Amino acid sequence: MDSVRMDKWLWAARFFKTRALAAESCAMGRVMAGSVVAKAARDVRVGDRLRVENASGEFEIEVLSLSSVRGPAAKAQELYRETEESRAARAKLEEARKLMPDFDIPVGRPSKKQRRDIQRLSGR
Repeated sequence: MDSVRMDKWLWAARFFKTRALAAESCAMGRVMAGSVVAKAARDVRVGDRLRVENASGEFEIEVLSLSSVRGPAAKAQELYRETEESRAARAKLEEARKLMPDFDIPVGRPSKKQRRDIQRLSGR
């Protein structure tokens, strides 16, 4: 096997939970092969450099081997190698995320006290 479809490989490498999500991400331009937006049907070959953006962050990787079947996570991590710059950037973003305060978003209508606070803050 010298090549595999992009969406199959991304699914097998566990970047996305389903092939449909991988294909949708390709269509939205979140997967780059070199400097070109990769379509879902593009062939992935050993040695390709990809930039993949998903919920976990942005990964810059080099393809080490091919697979069209989804296996265990340990096996999936052997399919690619992430660059050191990519790891450092993701770690920096994670630290920034930890330093941000948590906001509780109220559910439903505001209470009488909350409504008064809103009116006070809006200057009414």
